[in-house]
Amino acid sequence: MKATEIREMSAAELNQKLTDLKAELFNLRFQHAINQLDNPMRIKAVKKDIARIKTVMHALELKNVQ
Repeated sequence: MKATEIREMSAAELNQKLTDLKAELFNLRFQHAINQLDNPMRIKAVKKDIARIKTVMHALELKNVQ
């Protein structure tokens, strides 16, 4: 997911996507723990997507405060 795609989302969409990504990360970690993970790099990608979404959400909060 690219940052430009994330910036185009509404706040509700961002919250939903964040929830979905956190659930996916939990499942990936669980699969990793029992050695059934096919693509270990997916964990890193999901973490980065979560960070991007949180960054955009924080920027929106700061924009609304001012």
